[in-house]
Amino acid sequence: MRTRTPGEVEIVEAPSVLGLRPSGVQELPEALLGAGLADGIPGAVRAGRVEAPAYDPRRDAATGVLNPVSIARYSVLLADAVGEVLDGGRFPLVLGGDCSILLGNMLALRRRGRYGLLFLDGHTDFYQPSAEPTGEAASMELALATGRGPRLLTEWEGRGPLVLDEDVVVFGFRDADESAAAGMQPLPPGLYALDLDDVRAAGAAGAARGAVDRLTGGGAAGFWVHLDVDVLDDAVMPAVDYRQAGGLSWSELEDVLATALTDDRAVGLDVTIFNPRLDPTGTIAARLAECVRRAVVAAAA
Repeated sequence: MRTRTPGEVEIVEAPSVLGLRPSGVQELPEALLGAGLADGIPGAVRAGRVEAPAYDPRRDAATGVLNPVSIARYSVLLADAVGEVLDGGRFPLVLGGDCSILLGNMLALRRRGRYGLLFLDGHTDFYQPSAEPTGEAASMELALATGRGPRLLTEWEGRGPLVLDEDVVVFGFRDADESAAAGMQPLPPGLYALDLDDVRAAGAAGAARGAVDRLTGGGAAGFWVHLDVDVLDDAVMPAVDYRQAGGLSWSELEDVLATALTDDRAVGLDVTIFNPRLDPTGTIAARLAECVRRAVVAAAA
């Protein structure tokens, strides 16, 4: 993989809802692009769109997961598309879709070596199928990416886990009580976790700098940034399917993204879970596009 040239961004549309349901998150790419996301990033090009197979609402009996075979196949296709961007020395900006697209993004990196993950999410998404009420992989993707779950979604081309525990920072979550009550498996001790209170105590930019230092201080060649927009405060980001009180402000998220993406070892970014159907005026889409655009442009400066 060639070293990326700052500012050279390719946008990959990944409107999969296989890990959630067809609630509207599949319209995220159109909403953000319609709000001018690509126009505001100098040199950005649209690399294409990876369409997902048809959604099946039946929970798979063998794995306990919705659409496991389709997610596995889609992840390979998305990894191929993201890999082409990486091999061209450019920066992939992947617009989901639900959080299960993380698997394809990390597979693209795993094919190329050892990479880390900055996981920005209001939830830890570390459920095992037996504890996830409906079998949604969008509540399990971090567990799956670190090798915990059905083999179909954890054994990728004989490469082992997509990311090692010690190469992950979970950042800004606020669902500890909820996930514990639901019986979610605990986060492993090797995985570094900063909940919302930890982020606030250090300050968003300071916490992000510490996270990047951790991700780049080991043996990983670089890191991916995963953004589930429900890491934002529900007061400013109500356009998500699973709402919870609290979260980061817009300015805090911009600080985190800018800090992370300014490091030249940040190799890609995905944006997930924003549901345009819950934003009838388009004002939230415009603000989200502005937030992402500012961070990407700051990183290129």
